[in-house]
Amino acid sequence: MVEHEPEPADGGEQPATWVKERQVADVAVLKALADPLRLAILGALKSSEDRPLTAKELAAELGEPQTKLYRHIKQLEKAGLVLVAGTRLVSGIVESRYRIAQESIRLAPEMFTADSPARSEAYDAMLAAMDQVRADFRARIADGRLDFSTPKDGPGTPPGLFANFSVRLSPERLDRLRSQLSEILDELSEEGPSTAEDAMDVTLFTLLYGLRPGTES
Repeated sequence: MVEHEPEPADGGEQPATWVKERQVADVAVLKALADPLRLAILGALKSSEDRPLTAKELAAELGEPQTKLYRHIKQLEKAGLVLVAGTRLVSGIVESRYRIAQESIRLAPEMFTADSPARSEAYDAMLAAMDQVRADFRARIADGRLDFSTPKDGPGTPPGLFANFSVRLSPERLDRLRSQLSEILDELSEEGPSTAEDAMDVTLFTLLYGLRPGTES
């Protein structure tokens, strides 16, 4: 078995490189993100950043047929969302190992303007992310790794928090709330992953939106 670094893409183009935050402003990348399974692939690679995964290992991690993943992995690779970390020859077949191409993804604000041709795809990507969070949450319930209860053996708070409410805010207060949430996310991104022995994997899904006044009939 011979391992080597990936070759440049066809046509002489250099493969995509890792970035801390990838701001998406391209329809092709939006379409790649608008699928819960492809988001699950990105999630699995994110959880295994220190060890690139093969399609076989991703299939085992996600409980999906390996043949089903190939097309999705290639679409993510073409969109620059995953990178080929290396390849090796196994029984005459080239096996690739993949790693995540960014620490975080943000959709460019111009994707959501009324005249944006990519507006529909941008919302599809958001909906796919919601579906993936829901599927992952259900899986964690099933494997018993979630706990929203208060510890019975002493003081403490549950590691989970759920809130779902609507409130009427002035534009100024809405801007301040958005800024506060953004500051928290930026702070967590700057801190990076904890190396503490008791650290745990945390999922934070934030959705905040305001509704413009409608036309009453």
